[in-house]
Amino acid sequence: MDFLTAKQWSPYVAGALIGALSWVTFVLSDKPLGCSTAFSRTGGMIERLLFGSKVLDRPYYKKFAPSIDWEWMMVIGIVIGSFISSCLSGGFNWLWVPDFWSETIGNGRTVRWLCALSGGIIMGFGARWAGGCTSGHGISGTLQLAVSSWLAALSFFVGGIASAMLIFHVLI
Repeated sequence: MDFLTAKQWSPYVAGALIGALSWVTFVLSDKPLGCSTAFSRTGGMIERLLFGSKVLDRPYYKKFAPSIDWEWMMVIGIVIGSFISSCLSGGFNWLWVPDFWSETIGNGRTVRWLCALSGGIIMGFGARWAGGCTSGHGISGTLQLAVSSWLAALSFFVGGIASAMLIFHVLI
């Protein structure tokens, strides 16, 4: 059980485990593995608390009911599992501003949090617009040989490389 206390797992082992999880997910739920729908369901649950049951009449929430399902519980499990893993490996640390950010941008927590929040909102919007997130398209969709998912996965890499080059070669 030494692997549970390792600071970093082999990407090959982690990839194989994610592939196995995807297969089990299809077998047990007949749905692909993904996370972004859980966030839109959460938004619907919050909206339902504020505005009542009329939220359920919206076309989007007829397709993706604002309720707790296995995907929602998986997101909770990811957070809890990440916390447990970081504690077991001795890597848990409250860090409000990462060192790299501090060295290049500054120590301001407010700017860091605003950038993180706006980036998360943009990614969430993009995930819903694209019909899935990186795990939904990049793992489950490519597993099903969906052309849209292969195009999305290719776009993830192109966008990631372009962003990294912009950040590390132009801005910094």
